[in-house]
Amino acid sequence: MQYERWAPQYERIRAEFGFPFAAEEAAVARLTALLPPEARRDALGRLKARLHGRDAIVVGLAPHAGPPPVWRLPTGGRPPALVAADGATATCLTAGLVPDVVATDLDGPIPAEVAANRRGSLVVVHAHGDNLAAVEAWVPEFSGALAGSWAGPPRDGILDEGGFTDGDRAAFLAEAAGASRILLWGFDFATVEEADALARARKQAKLAWARRLLGWLAAEGATPLLTWRKDGGLEPYAAGTNGASTR
Repeated sequence: MQYERWAPQYERIRAEFGFPFAAEEAAVARLTALLPPEARRDALGRLKARLHGRDAIVVGLAPHAGPPPVWRLPTGGRPPALVAADGATATCLTAGLVPDVVATDLDGPIPAEVAANRRGSLVVVHAHGDNLAAVEAWVPEFSGALAGSWAGPPRDGILDEGGFTDGDRAAFLAEAAGASRILLWGFDFATVEEADALARARKQAKLAWARRLLGWLAAEGATPLLTWRKDGGLEPYAAGTNGASTR
């Protein structure tokens, strides 16, 4: 997604949630400094090498969804690629599935993401205004393929393909990498488990944006975006489709 197209969405999100741009810049600057040189080199090309021309299954964390039933997809051609959204990484590993790509802002079960990284996953670490401490603590723990991302304007060595929560950002990454289709598995924009009323309202607002952004990507992007239902059916994504809490 060209930044010029994404920027108005980013500005609306920052205004609604009160994200200071200076904090976003500080986080991405630190992330850039912590990434090894190879992680800052041709990040989009390395992403394309894993996803281009393949079905990308973006895995979310909807309650009771479990891992994607990849055996249900038609055989023949290139096998599908798994793109895990943060906490869904642990779900995949438990089922013996190693994601091709992990999209994370480091607020899920990070040890599972480190384990996936050591088993071959490309981990795309996202920097934003309130995860600087997690960036400092965890980026040095990743020893495998790594890349960085943020939602702001282009920066050398950092992906800026759009997206807000880990789940919708994973779909934006798949779109940018030229996936043949994006299949959303385990997405639920309605279920919020936070007990605190303020935290619950904030999570609901984030999920509303994730749903809206996926609808925008379905309309504006070049890659078909489909919801993969638990009954095995595939249907074009629509903004009102229930789909997973991913940030």
